[in-house]
Amino acid sequence: MKKTFNNIYAFFKKNLIWILLFVCLLISIIIMEDIFEQEIIKIDHIGYEFISTHFLKDVYTPFIKIITNFGSAVYLGIFSIILIIFIKNKKIKILIPLNLIIVTFLNLLLKNIIQRPRPSDISIIEEIGYSFPSGHSMVSMAFYGYLIYLVYIKIKNKVLKWLLISFISILIILIGLSRIYLGVHYTSDVVAGFLLAIAYLIIFIKVTKKSNF
Repeated sequence: MKKTFNNIYAFFKKNLIWILLFVCLLISIIIMEDIFEQEIIKIDHIGYEFISTHFLKDVYTPFIKIITNFGSAVYLGIFSIILIIFIKNKKIKILIPLNLIIVTFLNLLLKNIIQRPRPSDISIIEEIGYSFPSGHSMVSMAFYGYLIYLVYIKIKNKVLKWLLISFISILIILIGLSRIYLGVHYTSDVVAGFLLAIAYLIIFIKVTKKSNF
């Protein structure tokens, strides 16, 4: 019995990253199936009701509008340029914008395949285009998630490393929540955006690691 348990543990430990990829894709597919069956699903009601009940206040709105901009194409493009200027590693200079371009293309492709309308009666700001998956959530998770990966492997100072990782992780979550708060995305848009980005990022990192940067 102990040997069997050890074998199972060893398998999961060895293949954890691929198991995570599979789970992310599986949950995303389940959400997509539910969306095709009905426009608004249960998780959408739960997520918006929770945020609107506990956090939707006029005093928070200006801050939320600032946070959501950190997931916009303009801001991410500017951040990419800044990183390209200051980072010395030539391969990373290429991989950062390449990552942003690929995940943006994938998001637009999925949006045009699924063509889910945005929430129409709860939006605080105006947005155009389709709703699923959330572009801000998916692209931010991929872009900032890749920065987390770079921080983890490149920065030796443990205190600085984990401070940066914590800060960036909180920013990613806040960007996703801001989309629900502002009423421009359903909860399922944000959740699927995060999960699809994680799955994509696993593949992107695995492929680019072979470049030995």
